[in-house]
Amino acid sequence: MTAALPRNQENQVTGATIWLTGLPSAGKTTIAYELADRLRAEGHRVEVLDGDEIRTFLTAGLGFSREDRHTNVQRIGYLADLLSRNGVKTLVPVIAPYADSREAVRKRHMASGTAYLEVHVATPVEVCSERDVKGLYAKQAAGEISGLTGVDDPYEEPESPDLRIESHNQTVPESAATVHALLIERGLA
Repeated sequence: MTAALPRNQENQVTGATIWLTGLPSAGKTTIAYELADRLRAEGHRVEVLDGDEIRTFLTAGLGFSREDRHTNVQRIGYLADLLSRNGVKTLVPVIAPYADSREAVRKRHMASGTAYLEVHVATPVEVCSERDVKGLYAKQAAGEISGLTGVDDPYEEPESPDLRIESHNQTVPESAATVHALLIERGLA
């Protein structure tokens, strides 16, 4: 059994949610894992809430309608807030295509007094289509799927993210370093 931290030490552990939003294949997850490694090396408690893993375990059964996407984002937002309130740096590389869904997550964090940063991985759809990590763009072009965010389903770009990264103009380590610098600037790393 582990002893609980004395109250003054417990308060020194600062959690935060860092939500990386962007199109499919924008580089969100790759940047998140690079940043996670860096933060862990510095001694931070870190979790990555990968959107694909979450859909397999936490939100299985949800489709891709606007309502289901909103529910998916809210469930992930709740979990991220819970982890972050308990001292974990929670990295969330999830598309979250709708501004109102992202805003609801931000408000949840504000209500609980938990740090929340929105990072827009602003990669052009043409670059994402070339990367096509999961083959989604090819399937959409072949008519095998529909509702692909940014192609035939909307993606509402954040108007005022805490940070905008153009992943197509820098390396993954550079992108992760940019987010890390923001965390330092905000007193979160």
